[in-house]
Amino acid sequence: MILSRTPYRISFFGGGTDYPVWYREHGGAVISTTIDKYCYISCRYLPPFFEHKHRIVYSKSEEVIDISEIKHPAVREAFNFMKITQGLEIHHDGDLPARTGLGSSSSFTVGLLKCLYALRGEMVTRQRLTKDALYVEQEMIKENVGSQDQTAAAYGGFNKISFHQNGSITVSPIIMPADKLRSFQKHIMLYFTGFSRYASEIAGEQIKKTAEKKTEINTMYQMVAEGLSILGRAERDIVEFGKLLHESWMIKRNLTDKITTPYVDEIYEEARRGGAIGGKLIGAGGGGFIILFVKPQDQPEVRQRLKKLLQVPFRFDNSGSQIVVYQPNLSYCVDDVCQ
Repeated sequence: MILSRTPYRISFFGGGTDYPVWYREHGGAVISTTIDKYCYISCRYLPPFFEHKHRIVYSKSEEVIDISEIKHPAVREAFNFMKITQGLEIHHDGDLPARTGLGSSSSFTVGLLKCLYALRGEMVTRQRLTKDALYVEQEMIKENVGSQDQTAAAYGGFNKISFHQNGSITVSPIIMPADKLRSFQKHIMLYFTGFSRYASEIAGEQIKKTAEKKTEINTMYQMVAEGLSILGRAERDIVEFGKLLHESWMIKRNLTDKITTPYVDEIYEEARRGGAIGGKLIGAGGGGFIILFVKPQDQPEVRQRLKKLLQVPFRFDNSGSQIVVYQPNLSYCVDDVCQ
């Protein structure tokens, strides 16, 4: 049995500049952090005593003979990418629901590849894991996804992630004094809006409008540098970060008409009336999780105003995708050939 644990992420600034259609021409960057909420993937060789060859268990259960029959796109294409020949059993569990803006799909892909490599007895680098996950999602599945989620899941931590025109990616940890980092975390509240959405559809609409939204996307890109300045300079008040989040959300929500909804707008405005300085929907938009930047003394009022929503306590996580259980089972022998 191999078990991987891969974190979800929160993105603060620069979302949209991580799509290849943008950064291959202009370059891009995001500020993001992984959190202590995880995607767990377990895998093992499946004993050859069943009518099926592969078993995949997630929100559904699949039992198939051939890889081409697998309906879960990430599992199917990861198996193809890794050239899987033996029967496998895959189980998925997550701390938070899927399709909610926390990069869960990419955490799944990264965690699955991590498991499949470990099953072979290989421990790949974070750079290789990122590259492979990007290839599976962008080239094989043909999803409308950027490149930040896979990178964050593989590396972990609170980082500036830069996307270069030549296709390379640089991960730079954000260094802050310990007391300022603690204060920063205490200012962030995470809420579930109550519904999920398919990010690929929203992202596809945003990608189509990239050419006509260059000014807005470039402004969001420049906010990465401003956000880093607020975090990195002792004389900058952390409250400025919340104000910048608000400015960024006001821009992002107008990129397409699919990013927000009247219900989400009401949640955000109610939080602002309660003292929230800024915030944003996480991920492509449309629903899922929302973060709010609120002074600790104002958080009781925000909780009261949003009491019908589920608040999720969290902390930053620095681990990235990891193998947390490594007990490879033996393969089986057929025609005197053992693998």
